[in-house]
Amino acid sequence: MKGGAAKLASEKFPNIHLKIKIIVILGILNLLLLAFYFVLIHYAVKNVIVDGNKHYSAEEIKSMIMTGWLGDNSLYLSIKYKNKEIKDVPFVETMDVVVQSNDTIRISVYEKALAGYVEYLGRYMYFDNEGVVVEASKVTTKGIPQVTGISFDHVVLHEKLPVENDAIFQDVLTITKLLNKYDIICDRIQFDKDYNVTLGYGDVKVSIGRLENLDEKLMQLPYILPTLEGKKGTLDLQSYTTDRKSISFETE
Repeated sequence: MKGGAAKLASEKFPNIHLKIKIIVILGILNLLLLAFYFVLIHYAVKNVIVDGNKHYSAEEIKSMIMTGWLGDNSLYLSIKYKNKEIKDVPFVETMDVVVQSNDTIRISVYEKALAGYVEYLGRYMYFDNEGVVVEASKVTTKGIPQVTGISFDHVVLHEKLPVENDAIFQDVLTITKLLNKYDIICDRIQFDKDYNVTLGYGDVKVSIGRLENLDEKLMQLPYILPTLEGKKGTLDLQSYTTDRKSISFETE
């Protein structure tokens, strides 16, 4: 009798087990959707801190890192870039991505150490402090001076510029370090045949001469250059020393 009743109930409600399964599946799907929605909203990136970038703007760096339809989600980014450095970006040694909070990430850019660039066959060839050409580009980079007056007959990427005097690269590094120190980076560093130096600031040339007393000479520029804005000519600091403050400007 009992078996018959069970059979009757089964025949009366043939889809009850299927309905229960559907309700359970729908419940799980709803929970997953709620969890996914929470992740999308709670971990949406609102603040991006980019530091160390010179060649690329902050927006360009962000576009390289925050890719894909979950590119603005900090949880996704923390998984994607965990213990991973971003390489193979021109002018960049590496980039690190750190999730500082659910809505804030920091992108630290470590650019290649560039001392200057030379122009060759319509391209700008950037070299490091040892004279090794590390990048070639069709555009110039702000804050990296053009170096002129050095002779070479060919350029090979990732190889040293074939110049007569390798010491010139150390001279360029010394100059650029001091220019950065005083926040007076120039457009051009020009060497003549005797390795006397002239710096270019738009229409103003700064004749440094030999590199003796270089620090004393360059520390004057933050005070002098603003007074020469809009002028064209040559500022002569060749004979300047702390004892002999010889400065002159010849207008062109």
